[in-house]
Amino acid sequence: MTNDGGWASGPTSYELQPPAPGGTPHVPTQAHAAAPDPGTGRVVGGRYRLLSRLGHGGMGTVWKARDEVVDRDVAIKEPRVPDNVPESMRQNVHLRMQREARAAARIDHPSVVTVHDVVVEDGRPWIVMELVRGHSLADRLAEGTLDPREAARVGLAVLGALSAAHEAGVLHRDVKPDNVLLGRNERVVLTDFGIAQIEGEQGLTETGAFVGSPEYVAPERVLGQRPGPESDLWSLGVVLYTAAEGMSPFRRSNTQATMQAILSADPQLPARGRGAFSEIVMQLLRKDPAARPTAAEVRRALESVVHPQAPQPPAFAATGARPAGSKWVPPVLHGNRVAQWGLGGGVVAVAVAVTLLVVNPFAVGPAVPLHWKVRDEPEIVKASLAVPEDYVKEVNADEGWVAFRDPSGVFGVVLTRTTEEPRNKYSSEHAVIGSAEEEAQKLAASYKDGKVSGVNDPTSETSKAASFQGMEAAESVTVYRRSGDDDKDPKRAIRQRVIVNDAKNVSWKLDVRMPAAGQGRKDGDKLFTNVLKYLKIQEQ
Repeated sequence: MTNDGGWASGPTSYELQPPAPGGTPHVPTQAHAAAPDPGTGRVVGGRYRLLSRLGHGGMGTVWKARDEVVDRDVAIKEPRVPDNVPESMRQNVHLRMQREARAAARIDHPSVVTVHDVVVEDGRPWIVMELVRGHSLADRLAEGTLDPREAARVGLAVLGALSAAHEAGVLHRDVKPDNVLLGRNERVVLTDFGIAQIEGEQGLTETGAFVGSPEYVAPERVLGQRPGPESDLWSLGVVLYTAAEGMSPFRRSNTQATMQAILSADPQLPARGRGAFSEIVMQLLRKDPAARPTAAEVRRALESVVHPQAPQPPAFAATGARPAGSKWVPPVLHGNRVAQWGLGGGVVAVAVAVTLLVVNPFAVGPAVPLHWKVRDEPEIVKASLAVPEDYVKEVNADEGWVAFRDPSGVFGVVLTRTTEEPRNKYSSEHAVIGSAEEEAQKLAASYKDGKVSGVNDPTSETSKAASFQGMEAAESVTVYRRSGDDDKDPKRAIRQRVIVNDAKNVSWKLDVRMPAAGQGRKDGDKLFTNVLKYLKIQEQ
């Protein structure tokens, strides 16, 4: 596999000095300071005098130069092709550079670098661009992570550049921190359209080649499918995650493992930037391109982080009437409700996860949270339960369970009913139901014995729980890694409550799946508590 469209470790910003060999900081001595870069002083195109080398990427060297006609500093990208490559590949690189110039020139946006000119020197195209004075987001992250609000501000600018590019029929295909410049006066610029794809143009990638930085590439591109604007938005999601957490959630020790993680690993919920920021990031990282939010939805979510609305005074302060309740929008759980984070009504977008209030003006019994929905399932599990209203329902009548999946893929709720009768007409196998504690111990043993597929290295704990609606209950918690994960991948957890009706020889098992640690575990435990709170067994 080749990567002729830009290396992940190659800076492409225009004001960066090239790193010293070995990756150690370069401290110039007097001899180094006096020795100019080879090529310094050369005039390109009859007007651009090369002053110093700024950096290099996968396809060229970037120079600081002086336009002697209009007397201004510019950046010039020179094709950089090893001498031993075939002439066909050399021409390919030159065509890519011309494509970069055309791609950038057709995009009119303040966050896209301006192309001034293209000159041909020694048969090679040199791209003349504005000189952006600043440093790359990658260099900034080497000093520490960004505050979520600042990360959202940078993300908004990159989103604007991508939206303008997509409207012009251009896919960037290499959105990564190295290609995001942080200039003066808080300007953010997206650079390096060297592997951009222009709508209607024939691809320049050679057979078997791969372009882009692996850890920022969308799953559909890994699978060889045709990318679209959603693929650039995936990369933006990885950039935002990296900006807040300091590392891409898919980075592994080698390219193959990284691509496997992109296809199958579920990233852990960001520990920083809870609320609207973490929610939109997780939505952008959905495997299915069609399930990702639109650019407009991403913009609204990021704007709500950059410009959070101030709390509004309670409505009853003016009217004397107390409100029926207020919002509870836990992080990530409402994967399709981006716009909710911009609402006021006494809710600050970054702090909505700390309160759980319910609305129940008329009903008898506990009320469900706002944006939750009661699901009545009398046929398969003979119970009703409440879950967030945008969870996706799945049913397996033969195995006796109903499931509700979080659209972001972070959490899941499964309720299973088991009796001592055969499961279906094709089976004569009878389930032997013991006490609640015995059933919980069976669950733990099934994981340990490898009877549950997709679970590696499980550890389980069981405990007796308080009776549930007059029936025996016990709890089991299993922590595990998914099949294919390595030691660096975050663990997952299944928290289960077993309820047994001795009189009718029937049991129910409530599973809530969640991250095993961190804020994701806290949110999962809260989800478990509330699903259990509103669970009503109908067969007693």
